[in-house]
Amino acid sequence: MNLRHLKPAGQAIFNDRHTTKVKELLTPWREGINHDFGLVGAPLSKPSISHSGAAQAPGAIRAALQSYSTYSAETGIEFTDQIIDFGDLNMHPTDIQGSQHRIYEGLADVYATDAAKYWMVLGGDHSISYSSIKAYAADKTIGVIQFDAHHDLRNTEDGGPTNGTPFRRLLEDGIINGINLVQLGIRDFTNARAYHQYADDNGVSVYTMKDVDDQGIMAILEKEIERLSGRVDEIYMSVDIDVLDQAFAPGCPAIGPGGMDSRTLLQGVRFAAVNPLVNVMDIVEIDPTMDFRNMTSRVAAYVMLEFMKAKRV
Repeated sequence: MNLRHLKPAGQAIFNDRHTTKVKELLTPWREGINHDFGLVGAPLSKPSISHSGAAQAPGAIRAALQSYSTYSAETGIEFTDQIIDFGDLNMHPTDIQGSQHRIYEGLADVYATDAAKYWMVLGGDHSISYSSIKAYAADKTIGVIQFDAHHDLRNTEDGGPTNGTPFRRLLEDGIINGINLVQLGIRDFTNARAYHQYADDNGVSVYTMKDVDDQGIMAILEKEIERLSGRVDEIYMSVDIDVLDQAFAPGCPAIGPGGMDSRTLLQGVRFAAVNPLVNVMDIVEIDPTMDFRNMTSRVAAYVMLEFMKAKRV
């Protein structure tokens, strides 16, 4: 029987012969296949201090890629190469630290495939960055550019390895050096004095939102990347979406006023990613269950596009 006017579920609502959506570039990994971009999800949010459904973010961000075409009118670039999608790491239903270790082991395996030149990791809450950076830094000295409203330097004695502790743990475990960590967008009335002092004591470069407003995101990044370039082998970029003002990211567990606008974040990501030392990025702290019209997941998908565009310029 010939069934008319049907299409497979999940395909684009409208098909235009001249338009390709970014989501169509996602392709499962197969051994021996190499492309420029690799993608993996780390769907963990149980270590979050506040209620969070960020475990659902990798799927929501992938779905948001359907909102964007593969053509950049600003540059004339057309994305045609496939994005290798390794899927999501499997989390333990109750063991938080076990899940964090799974992320470390799983990403170590993924990075070791050398299947991509550039990597994008989709969290999950910010606790996943500890595992990802630890895996990536196994054989190299790593610098970190952290877009964030928070220091994420909380102690582990009061709550274990939460989403507020990843950079404290990285410093204490000797995985990164404090002078190789740059924090951008730290927001007023959002952190404790003790953690700001801890950052100062460990040589962390901290730029508040006032610094970003006064100096400009690209001027700060230019200075810090130049400084890091003489000290590290590569730079890991960690994008906590709560660096954005709540008007631009309603789907964040820790929303608040006074943050970046989305254009500033996108400019910063693109500017940093142009540098050949910046080859890996994670995007964290999106809760699709709290989002409005997928606004926050769409920002995250656009962050991916700016990262990819920077590597094509």
